[in-house]
Amino acid sequence: MKKYFYFLPLIFLLTSCTEDIRFNNPAFQTLKDNVFWRAQSYKSGTETTGIFVVEGSLGYEKISFQLPAPSQKTYILGVDDVTKATFKNTYPGQEEEFTTGEDKGSGQIIVTEYNTIDKTISGTFKFTAINVNNGAEKKEIHFTEGVFYKIPVELDPKFTID
Repeated sequence: MKKYFYFLPLIFLLTSCTEDIRFNNPAFQTLKDNVFWRAQSYKSGTETTGIFVVEGSLGYEKISFQLPAPSQKTYILGVDDVTKATFKNTYPGQEEEFTTGEDKGSGQIIVTEYNTIDKTISGTFKFTAINVNNGAEKKEIHFTEGVFYKIPVELDPKFTID
């Protein structure tokens, strides 16, 4: 009889285990000043100016990357105004904008995959952006451990970023 009492908890333990698998596909997430940030919406495509843009948004906050092309390579930020990273908060009363550009900010965007068949783009990023308002209290913002994964690429020639 004792054998059954030892065996019964083991059965309950094995049958109560479940696997809750949640796929994060596509994804756009990062640490914003060491706080986890995950976009609720994302898109990418070539603007009418020919610049390729990847964008992730969470409520009033938006991170966008401007690249000369969606090629698989490492793009260095803070070197020119062609390759840039921007963070905007458009919440009324808390508006702010941080950006990289020529001699402004630093970091990198690594495009690890540009899938022309599935029309998606993936990569990693990290950057420090400078506040466009020189008189603002917060001078810069830091993004680390950033990932964008299988972001849909819109092929519409009239693609525009909001």
